[in-house]
Amino acid sequence: MFTRRSVLGAIGATALLAASAGFAQAQDKLYIPLISKGFQHQFWQAVKAGADKAAAELNVNVTFEGPDNETMVDKQIDMLAAALAKHPAALGFAALDSQAAIPLLKQAQDAKIPVIAFDSGVDSDIPLATASTDNLAAAALAADKMAGLIGNKGKVALVVHDQTSRTGIDRRDGFVNRIKEAYPDIEIVSIQYGAGDQLQSTEITKSILQANPDLKGIFGANEGSAIGVVNGVRESGRSDVVIIGYDSGAAQKQAIRDGIMAGAITQNPIGIGYETVKAAVAAVKGETVPKNIDTGFYYYDKSNMDTPEISAVLYD
Repeated sequence: MFTRRSVLGAIGATALLAASAGFAQAQDKLYIPLISKGFQHQFWQAVKAGADKAAAELNVNVTFEGPDNETMVDKQIDMLAAALAKHPAALGFAALDSQAAIPLLKQAQDAKIPVIAFDSGVDSDIPLATASTDNLAAAALAADKMAGLIGNKGKVALVVHDQTSRTGIDRRDGFVNRIKEAYPDIEIVSIQYGAGDQLQSTEITKSILQANPDLKGIFGANEGSAIGVVNGVRESGRSDVVIIGYDSGAAQKQAIRDGIMAGAITQNPIGIGYETVKAAVAAVKGETVPKNIDTGFYYYDKSNMDTPEISAVLYD
């Protein structure tokens, strides 16, 4: 999706790149900006914590920013253009729209600035590596857990954050494809998109439940979506709907402890941030980095969320 602002940002970045090529060289440390998909969820704060940890260990200068919410593609493009204008040593990028940023990423490639994708990949071979969860496999595990909890039959729905980012697409498809291939008696009656916004996802959930009074389960595909599902189910007065979430955060963890949410998939957000910076530094040094850096995932519920293995990858 190309917009006027995207194009202007790309044009502006070209001029600014030339004007500020000496920025990075003037720094005492390598400058590596990370542009995330947002900053409002606790997930991104955990990614930032991992990036900061790697920056301290590797003695590099890392900045971390993202738009106010995950619908602001143009704002993210502006941030990307501004970061490139400082001629960084390398760049970390989590795309809101996997196509819209490609012109700017091509400029980074032409300027010999290594690009490391994180969390959400880019539909391009420009990134040297992608540090992320295997979202297809993780969402398939969520589908397996849902199926087991509803007796392998009945109606279910999905509330997904978007259909333009790699994470949104893969989490939707991973769940849907697993249901279709393994559980013929489960019917997916609705797939809705709530921009990862809790309030919007709450209203979507309520409308799904109203249209499907016999619904057995809902999968919320990121932190904001999952909390919206919890709120929507609660406000609808339903106690018989199985909720499977994605990501962590204080609200999701409490919903699981309270028995409102059955369980969720957790990524390793600190690991995502850490591995992104680590790969960026390696790329600057001319070292080979793996194309896909799998940072792992786990399913957690009330029975295991306090174990050392799981609690280490959950965040508040």
